[in-house]
Amino acid sequence: MRIGILGGGQLGRMIALAARPLGHSVVVLEAAEEIPSAVASDVILAAYDDEAALDELARRSDVVTCEFESVPPTALARIAAAGVPVRPAPEAFRIASDRWLEKSMFRELGLATAPFEAVDDQASLDAAVERIGLPAVLKTRRNGYDGKGQLVLRTAADVEGAFAKLRSVPMILEGFVAFERELSIVAARGLDGTVVFYDVVENIHVDGILHRTNAPASHLRDAIVEEADRAARLILERLDYVGVIAIELFEDEAGLRINEIAPRVHNSGHWTIEGAATSQFENHVRAITGAPLGVTTLRAPSTMINLVGLIPDANAVLAVADAHLHLYDKRPKPGRKVGHVTVVGGDPDPIERLAKRA
Repeated sequence: MRIGILGGGQLGRMIALAARPLGHSVVVLEAAEEIPSAVASDVILAAYDDEAALDELARRSDVVTCEFESVPPTALARIAAAGVPVRPAPEAFRIASDRWLEKSMFRELGLATAPFEAVDDQASLDAAVERIGLPAVLKTRRNGYDGKGQLVLRTAADVEGAFAKLRSVPMILEGFVAFERELSIVAARGLDGTVVFYDVVENIHVDGILHRTNAPASHLRDAIVEEADRAARLILERLDYVGVIAIELFEDEAGLRINEIAPRVHNSGHWTIEGAATSQFENHVRAITGAPLGVTTLRAPSTMINLVGLIPDANAVLAVADAHLHLYDKRPKPGRKVGHVTVVGGDPDPIERLAKRA
């Protein structure tokens, strides 16, 4: 099949690299000058709202998917109107790109979240703080990622003028969760409704950016795994979802709280390339093309470490037993994910040291 991808970054690159051995061709639509996906796909260089480019993508694709959630709704609608299936469906992107809609869906499904309130101005922020209390986190409803687009409010002084600082309408206020750790689960749903789950993993963030994923998360209670699987299944079925999804979770003394979803392959699932029987990228390709889903069995405990801002010496990384290096062909700059390393069944500490030294 011919697979079209909106977005040509590293996620599109790894989808394309998984699609090629299965006999599929790939074309991406990307506006940036650097296009990591180009190593394994054709490229349409244009903005995501360029109608002529979207029409070309539709003509050259049997199915279209996305590597990020904040896709212009008009782009997905235009592709669907051309008779090309978009998987997952546009509804998943509409909800996932808006924190209020997302949290409201969780509430509708009976899933536990942090308390939340809509915020449209400073007055509604003040009222929301009265109901939720402090500390709390003020977030933009759209386009926030890697710690961007949010403010932690700890005192009354933080609340004063906070609405003007973010300069984004509308917003959402979420109660602060005193979590023990951050977890996530990656799952896939096929065209026939079959659902498979990867192991629940633990995520460690630095400066709001994912630094390390441990698969599986250590000392997981059975009840936590069951609740994560149940939440994933409920969300997948509610959205009539096709493809891979990631669900970010908080574990606290009461159990699990659902934080957010990503309707795409996800950074916390990169370990699956070497650490699972079928990677998240291959299962995404299988799902959107209607193929049977692959088994998700853990090959061995794995650790994924993001390379952010700088690239360590490749030979030093490759000298570490069981280390697998992935570089994205991106110019290093502060805060930018330029690659990752997965250590399967071995000691990740040498990679940690190399990353810190870089």
